[in-house]
Amino acid sequence: MSHQSELIASDIDAYLAQHEQKELLRFITCGSVDDGKSTLIGRLLYDSKMIYEDQLAKLQKDSVTHGTTGGEFDPALLTDGLRAEREQGITIDVAYRYFSTAKRKFIIADTPGHVQYTRNMATGASTADLAIILIDARHGVMEQTRRHSFIVSLLGIKHILVAINKMDLLNFDQAIYEQIRADYLEFATRLSIPDLHFIPISALKGDNLVDRSTKMPWYNGPTLMEFLENVYIGSDRNLEDFRFPVQYVNRPHLDFRGFCGTVASGVVRVGDEIMAVPSRKTSRVKEIVTFDGNVSEAFAPLSVTLTLTDEVDISRGDMIVRPGNVPTVGSKFEAMLVWMSDEPMLPGKNYLIKHCTKSVSGQIQQLKYQVDVNSLQRVDASRLELNQIGRCVIQLTETIAYDDYRRNRGMGGFIVIDRITNATVGAGMIHPRHTSEDRPDHWDNAGIETLQVDQSHVGAAQREIRYGQKPVTILLTGVPGAGKTSTALALEKAWFDEGRTVVSLDGEQMRAGLSRDLDFSPEHRSENLRRAAEVAKLINDSGLICILSMVAPSEEIRQKAADLVGRSRFLIVHLHADEAICRQRDQEGHYRDDRPSLNYEAPVAPDLKIDTATTDPATVVQLVRQLVHVRGYLS
Repeated sequence: MSHQSELIASDIDAYLAQHEQKELLRFITCGSVDDGKSTLIGRLLYDSKMIYEDQLAKLQKDSVTHGTTGGEFDPALLTDGLRAEREQGITIDVAYRYFSTAKRKFIIADTPGHVQYTRNMATGASTADLAIILIDARHGVMEQTRRHSFIVSLLGIKHILVAINKMDLLNFDQAIYEQIRADYLEFATRLSIPDLHFIPISALKGDNLVDRSTKMPWYNGPTLMEFLENVYIGSDRNLEDFRFPVQYVNRPHLDFRGFCGTVASGVVRVGDEIMAVPSRKTSRVKEIVTFDGNVSEAFAPLSVTLTLTDEVDISRGDMIVRPGNVPTVGSKFEAMLVWMSDEPMLPGKNYLIKHCTKSVSGQIQQLKYQVDVNSLQRVDASRLELNQIGRCVIQLTETIAYDDYRRNRGMGGFIVIDRITNATVGAGMIHPRHTSEDRPDHWDNAGIETLQVDQSHVGAAQREIRYGQKPVTILLTGVPGAGKTSTALALEKAWFDEGRTVVSLDGEQMRAGLSRDLDFSPEHRSENLRRAAEVAKLINDSGLICILSMVAPSEEIRQKAADLVGRSRFLIVHLHADEAICRQRDQEGHYRDDRPSLNYEAPVAPDLKIDTATTDPATVVQLVRQLVHVRGYLS
């Protein structure tokens, strides 16, 4: 269903062109049973004039015999179409509805609230950009509310709207709304939900759905429709890691060989160098073919056919990627698993694992733990029952190419299929070992107090006399292109010429050696800085000056590094410049269009802040040297 537009009558081609360019938002409604999910969707479409007249007439007629509102119009019947759903007044299967407004196109998935149909809810959530979690204001946060919230978080949905429903039954009491909001926030702090919002509503009466309610003047936020039309999802898709699972090799005649599939993530352009995984053969993109003709580039989730400049052996199930950005290839990994079958999950039993376009035989080798959805605590268990969630070790008979689900939903998800019945029995999200969830927090010193470290026979005072300096670490931090490395090298040379004993340590040096196993995720950036700080501490313990030049984007991690080295011998120098200047200086491709922006947090209280765009390099070096002299580290 689409919104009414004057263009439909005057210029249908212009209307269709305008409609085609609208952004699509997929969202689900979920929560506990009888929280009002189907009613919400029905009322939303009714109030926004998205129900055809004949359909509305039938709904009003059905409301008399099947409705749960005492013969009045029951909006829930719009999505509850199954006979069993109407007889029981519940949702059993996922119901999809499509509509559009002047700003956006929408696909709604109305998911069931009953515990036994949790698998249906997970299915509807697997492709959603946003989730609306309904809470009945009379009952507050229920177990199924927590279960659905955990699954939504697990599935990587970044935008959550908690709609506190049936406020009309509680006289639109603000205190009740605030209490439920506080209860949910207390639970949600343990989940990964980057964008969380709350709206008090009455789905049956239409309060705060399309039009603002006059009965809740204490609420001044957006209505539900305003939120849906304006929530920003443009940065949600992974456009950095190009992944193209090959679904079919098209060979219609001798002069054409194309590789068909859907772009799972990233962007590909004509002329790009590519690599086939697992063979690792390279070539270049010759053409990007679509039904409407050739295009110059393609991005997720477009379905295209790629032709290459070379004859490369690529088959269904292989992956086309970029040579410098290759996914993990392996046959063993760890994953969070949502079990969807009445038959329990048994470690050691053989299943089919379908990942992207490839189906591989394998088994769930080990169940590491089960998650209690109420407390989010890990519980020891020998198997998973229906709707239970746990972390497993999965062993396959062949290798697959995959990414961490949290980074790339299209490449990190898979389903488990029963080999006998061919039924889908589980859905998994790959989380490789040594991720932030399982990696011990190396910043935490717990457990190392029992280590016996022999003390040096040379004291700090003796080193200070010998070298004529006090040890200090100067952290040069800033975005790529701000001038950290050039400043560090110039400082090192100036102090060396002065007779000082100084060591320069760069983030790239670390990644070429001690940190070659780390990527550029926030967790691994933190670990890279920790390792560098450990080295800097050893350098300082030897009485030397350490110049540490690293991006170090997190303020919290920078402060941890200061604690590790020692606050009395740690200085933070923030080098900054306009983005345009940094882009001009960029030699490593940090500002490429297909890379996401770096979430850099400027230091709250740096010891020194210098604009390298307006300060010449010699002056920058001199200012840092003055800081170190003033603080008393150099005699």
